[in-house]
Amino acid sequence: MLKFYYHPLSPLSRRVWLTLLEKQIPFETQEINLMGEQFQPEFLALNPFHHVPVIEDGDVRLIESFAIMDYLDAAYPAVKMTPSRPVALGQMRTIQMIVANELVPTIVAAVRAEGDFTQANARFDQMRIALKFLGEQLADRPFMTGETFTLADIVAGAAVPLFQRLGVALGEYGSLEAWQQRLSDRPTWQATHPQDADFERWQRYVKTMVKRQLKN
Repeated sequence: MLKFYYHPLSPLSRRVWLTLLEKQIPFETQEINLMGEQFQPEFLALNPFHHVPVIEDGDVRLIESFAIMDYLDAAYPAVKMTPSRPVALGQMRTIQMIVANELVPTIVAAVRAEGDFTQANARFDQMRIALKFLGEQLADRPFMTGETFTLADIVAGAAVPLFQRLGVALGEYGSLEAWQQRLSDRPTWQATHPQDADFERWQRYVKTMVKRQLKN
């Protein structure tokens, strides 16, 4: 059976977790304690870059969430989540990259803001531009690339709710809030949704990591 190494509060892990659940792939989990277990020799043998997620599927071992998602969609094709139309495929890849390269890097600033986004901050500007882009991409469509749920919705849908919980008003970005609510109603989102206590623990973890980096 496929083995999934993850942490339930990791947004990158959640991408793969949602993909596994949406595609109804049987798997077993191995939770990695990110307060140090990722640096242990056993885990470094799986991923020398000490990040989750990782999967093992028979003799296949993969790291990096996007690579894992692509593999899962190709290896388990019963439920396809990669568009066949070139335009939709290009849109999906664009959304994945915008989330990874523009939106996710602003999470730390959003956590440290503690709900106050009024101050001048380049990261806040970057966050707003990324959310505006996603809202414009969505327009009045049900999903990010059109009528069909794809990996783009998983990648964006694993990140955008974090910002809403951190106090960002999604209603300012077109139909992004309604889209986010539709995803939240899906059983897979509910199954992977961090409870309030866990979310607060994740916020403390992020702040702790920032303090450690500043000391170094």
